[in-house]
Amino acid sequence: MNHCSLLPFMLGIPLLWPCLTAIENSTTEEVKHSAGPHLRVKRGWMWNQFFVPEEMNKTRHHIGQLRSDLDNGNNSFQYKLLGAGAGTIFVIDERTGDLYAERKLDREERSLYTLRAQVIDTTTGKAVEPESEFVIRVSDINDNEPKFLDEPYEAIVPEMSPEGTLVIQVTASDADDPSSGNNARLLYSLLQGQPYFSIEPTTGVIRISSKMDRELQDEYWVIIQAKDMIGLPGALSGTTSVLIKLSDVNDNKPIFKDSLYRLTVSESAPIGTSIGKIMAYDNDIGENAEMDYSIEDDSETFDVITNNETQEGIIILKKKVDFEHQNYYRVRAKVKNRHVAEHLREYHTEPYTTLIKVQVEDDDEPPVFLFSYYIFEILEGSPLGSSVGTVSATDPDQRQSPIGYSITRSKVFSIDNNGTITTTNNLDREISAWYNLTVTAVEKANAEQMSSVPVYVQVLNINDHAPELSEYYEPYVCENAGSGQVRARN
Repeated sequence: MNHCSLLPFMLGIPLLWPCLTAIENSTTEEVKHSAGPHLRVKRGWMWNQFFVPEEMNKTRHHIGQLRSDLDNGNNSFQYKLLGAGAGTIFVIDERTGDLYAERKLDREERSLYTLRAQVIDTTTGKAVEPESEFVIRVSDINDNEPKFLDEPYEAIVPEMSPEGTLVIQVTASDADDPSSGNNARLLYSLLQGQPYFSIEPTTGVIRISSKMDRELQDEYWVIIQAKDMIGLPGALSGTTSVLIKLSDVNDNKPIFKDSLYRLTVSESAPIGTSIGKIMAYDNDIGENAEMDYSIEDDSETFDVITNNETQEGIIILKKKVDFEHQNYYRVRAKVKNRHVAEHLREYHTEPYTTLIKVQVEDDDEPPVFLFSYYIFEILEGSPLGSSVGTVSATDPDQRQSPIGYSITRSKVFSIDNNGTITTTNNLDREISAWYNLTVTAVEKANAEQMSSVPVYVQVLNINDHAPELSEYYEPYVCENAGSGQVRARN
């Protein structure tokens, strides 16, 4: 005869009537006849394991019944409970063996209790059965919402990334029992972040679903929800936020702020003079915004250099300008990025350009002589006031100021307002054959504007001296000297 039986379902959880029988399917008498008179008959506890739902609100919750198969119901047996939790968490009805939980249990704190039971014969005070161990398992209910790990979440992804690009993976955990139905089976969904992002429901992997431009918006807040019970009714949920920042790529080419720049330069400016600045802007940042300027100038008068700190183009004078020669220039500047990856060349096909108009300013320049030096000739003995020659200087400026002339420290020559040099003293080649003069031209409208030129005057010889013997001679002739005879000199 089998002494084990199945208890009814309690609270929806099947409870086994435990059964540990020494010899199953045999009566005591059958054992006696088969084994002889000296075989000790053993009876067993009737149990296996018990289940109790967590978070039960009842003050006392009936778990099941412990019973020895030797108990014939005469109330002579006393049941005792031993082990951790006995008498505090779990109690037993000493007469019936009914087992109770005295308080609410939390599976996440402890999911299993191992206890011992003993039955005493109250008439003899001796143990009817040896202590036996049994298990009470706390069954799970869905009482824990998913919680995200590793918060806060932050990710960086390049702008203009294609659809499907991995951004980040978020992970939530659920303290409920993963083996208990769907209590800990999670599904992820996006509460905020469409249409730019999507999430894989079972993995929590966030991906890009639409291209984004950092210059329009450089960061996004995405809200993720995790639901347990695979989203079925009654599911619990938790949320987290993910800050997604877009890193810059060089998808913008620099553009000039102005389509026309008007600059001026003085004709007296030396080579290398900075005459103005041009400026382009780039919506990219960092290295992607670094740029280089260049100039298209057929006259090769101007050049441009890039200020690497301000990203301005500085226009400089490459060679001297002359207002009277050319007072106006038109040049074109262009700008392009310094660093462009090959796969981004499509964004940088044609560089932007701008027009630069340069006006040359007229400076009050000193007079300019026709020649860099002059050489004149005059005969010695020429009368006072004789013309030696004429120098000529002009004002290179548009106003053509009248010019006055002067000779520096000379008592022999003078010069008039026409630049004609005349003698003021007698000239004697035998005294001085050359005169080195300095003629200065001064603008009459501005005496500070002056220039000088060297003038060389050569005095030419005339036959104005009779021959003279180099010494005094006293010649004599001997008498009787023949015709043609030359007397030797002592």
